[in-house]
Amino acid sequence: MSKGAPASAARSAAGLAGFLVVAGLQLAAVLLALWAVLWLLPSGFALRAGAPLSLATFGTLGYATWRALHTRHRIPAGVAVGRAQAPKLWELVDGAASAAGVAVPDGVTVVADATAALGERTRLLGLIGGRRDLYLGLPLLQVMEPDRLKAVVAHELAHSSTGLGRWAPLAYRGRVAVGRTVPRISPRNPAGAVLRAYARFYRRLDAPFSRAQELAADRIAASHAGAEATAAALRDLPALAGMQRLFHAEYVGPGWQAGYMPDDVFGGLLRVLAARTTEMTMLRAREPEPPGPWDTHPSLAERVAAVQALPASAEDTGPAKEDTSPAKEDTGPAKEDTGPAEGTASDPPPELVPDLPALGQALQAVAFPPRGRAVVSWDECLSVARTSEMEREAEAALAAISRAAGSAVPNAGRLLSLVADGRLRAAAESVFPDAPPEEATARIVELLGLMLALAALRSGVARWRHSWTGAAEVVAVDGTYLNLAELAAAAADPETTEAVRAYLTEAGVDLAAAASRPGSARAQVLGGLVNLSADGARTDLLITDLGLLLVPGLPRGRGAESKRRLTRIAADGVPAGGAAASPDPAPAPSPDVPPDPARDPADAPADGVSPDGGRFVPFVDVAGLTTLPGRRKGWVIGMRGGAELTLKPALDTDELPGGWAAWDEAVTFLAGTR
Repeated sequence: MSKGAPASAARSAAGLAGFLVVAGLQLAAVLLALWAVLWLLPSGFALRAGAPLSLATFGTLGYATWRALHTRHRIPAGVAVGRAQAPKLWELVDGAASAAGVAVPDGVTVVADATAALGERTRLLGLIGGRRDLYLGLPLLQVMEPDRLKAVVAHELAHSSTGLGRWAPLAYRGRVAVGRTVPRISPRNPAGAVLRAYARFYRRLDAPFSRAQELAADRIAASHAGAEATAAALRDLPALAGMQRLFHAEYVGPGWQAGYMPDDVFGGLLRVLAARTTEMTMLRAREPEPPGPWDTHPSLAERVAAVQALPASAEDTGPAKEDTSPAKEDTGPAKEDTGPAEGTASDPPPELVPDLPALGQALQAVAFPPRGRAVVSWDECLSVARTSEMEREAEAALAAISRAAGSAVPNAGRLLSLVADGRLRAAAESVFPDAPPEEATARIVELLGLMLALAALRSGVARWRHSWTGAAEVVAVDGTYLNLAELAAAAADPETTEAVRAYLTEAGVDLAAAASRPGSARAQVLGGLVNLSADGARTDLLITDLGLLLVPGLPRGRGAESKRRLTRIAADGVPAGGAAASPDPAPAPSPDVPPDPARDPADAPADGVSPDGGRFVPFVDVAGLTTLPGRRKGWVIGMRGGAELTLKPALDTDELPGGWAAWDEAVTFLAGTR
């Protein structure tokens, strides 16, 4: 331990206490100014104005300060694992705690994300500690070798070690609490400017000790699990998290948005990891994305180099393997599985948790409840998801072509008729007036290929063939190649359009087949705002990729409840028709939005929103948007039918993560030429 480490820890702890001092001084300054104003006023008027003026200034600032510094204890959605259920896992945790010189956590919870974290229920921005729980991602238990997992757990527990001074644990938990609280301070919070300014000072003050604390935790992990295993774990964590994001974006998210849920989420992740070893290797060699302003970890390269420079410990039994291979706890075969990839461990590690597949199913029920979605096999889920994506793209394209052509174009058959009489090219050129002729031709062929593929799928002549290593493709029902690109190119030529129509009809393709809509497709939620005024009524707002969902607001003073309720509605997903889904006492985040497994333990069902309780404003019905002038902006949304909707923020307006950014993008889009 360096001689300056205890002093650095003490400075960080003192800087943490400074938040409360700054907040108190700000309130005291406002109170003194208020008294000075009242002292100058005539006594009779001062008595009458004192109460409302105090409430408007000191009361407002006091409430704003409490809101700014109030720490919500968010508990990740997961499955608690007791000692009796997983004695080997708890043995690993006990050993890591002993190596770090800290108390064993009060509980271990398995969560969905590929991460490990020590959560503590602190108070007063971390100045007072509380219950400590270790959160371990199921993907780590599925694929990590025990030595690497030992390193990960030891590192997390070492954050509470007093090895860098008696104030080091307080400095760490305070840093976590501040990093969670300050970014949530609304830009419209009157107490926020001073607190954010002090937060920047605190971050600079704490950064050197934070870096030293991370490197010290790495050293403790290396002394316990071995330097090679620790270095490998440092590379594995960001790579595994990156693969999980890819998995959710390419496999889970589209099905979820289409109204379907795979029956084995974590088994699918294992298959992707087994099939995409090349991508995993590339991610392990890459420096992770730059961290956020409150993450003062040294760079991955610096941490790995520091660990590898340590002398070998007794725990080192040989070089760590470079691949992260799925362990034996797979959850059953999937259709069209590509099989295990090269590098799969031939001698799988021992089970730290008995019956890991069953734990995965229990965790899926908690982290990804269907919420009205159909639970189906992976093959069916992926097929419906890809078809739904194509149908949404086709709907937008056909709507534009219909407006340009002056008549409805509902299906592939009608589209071929437009090609045959030369009207499709004219419509495409009006939709893309600046496109050169060759680009217009390419767009026509692309649209025809899309519509022919949809017609073949709807007619049962074609199906999807999926791969865990790349994109899915449309093939004939017997699995043979289906050259739709050549057919689309031929169909784009008016001289051969009818020949293509005859060929497809003979092959059994119904060119007039309509979308079956078997699922309950959801619009993608981009953000949300709580406690707006919509035509004078309190309203909560969700911004989706298809339109705006306005939900009747709750009475003033129930802002936290409103925010939890809107979060649940966003998690359920907004059906493509726009009606809010009925809330459920077991909410879960949508994979369409970066999954935030953290959840308030008091998230009991609030006043719900019935399926018809909200109002959906589709973007296609909006003619334009005007921003109202003034200190507090407002917006008037003009509808194509002539109606208007006025939205204004209130004093207690709040946001879901990314809410204002999503709204600003929507305003820019709607204010443009429609």
